[in-house]
Amino acid sequence: MAQGLECLPAGLVWQATQLAQAPGNTLPTGFAALDAALPGGGWPAGALIELLTEHPGVGEISLLLPLLRELADERWMALIAPPLLPYAPALEAAGVALQRLLLIRPSTPTEALWATRQASASGSCALVMAWLARLDTAALRRLQLAAEQGATPLFLLRARSAVRHASPALLRLALSPTLDGLQIDILKRRGPPAAGPIQLCWDELNGIAPTQADPATKAQNPHGARHLSLVD
Repeated sequence: MAQGLECLPAGLVWQATQLAQAPGNTLPTGFAALDAALPGGGWPAGALIELLTEHPGVGEISLLLPLLRELADERWMALIAPPLLPYAPALEAAGVALQRLLLIRPSTPTEALWATRQASASGSCALVMAWLARLDTAALRRLQLAAEQGATPLFLLRARSAVRHASPALLRLALSPTLDGLQIDILKRRGPPAAGPIQLCWDELNGIAPTQADPATKAQNPHGARHLSLVD
């Protein structure tokens, strides 16, 4: 049987030691080391992606800045229920088109979940970021299906403690700040387990130093979001 498999064309048989190809298209992360560790060489474009942190503002927005810049001329980029108001001047200085950012602030967790599903499935958003808590498996599956339906990368920002629970997310990353930058642990991906964490320095992350706040969480200042499209 092994000899028979060896005779098949290269690439036809997947082996467990090989990094799997992500289903559908992928979007470059903007970081070579991270792209090399992800199936297809980037973010899966039409899937649920979880970013797990101990607390908001560790560098999650900086990690997504290259993608936010790349998608600036396309559809809406929705930010749903962020814990702090986005700091527009920092995002603008980083090259993000503020006129394409849609800030949605639902009044309840149920409304936030509904808005996330609608934005992801509608096809009107090039990207969705949502800060949601206390999600069960059924809710996560609905979010994954919505992302697939709309061919939308859905980044779900959750507490690090969520790692204890299974998730249908295609990709799960744990983010931890370091003195030099950001450590990324790949908790789940298609293919073999990651060899180890990925280290990104602050210079790579658009020069956001660890003593500064992440661009989206720099201040609870309503003027920082004055150029964003708001939906309350």
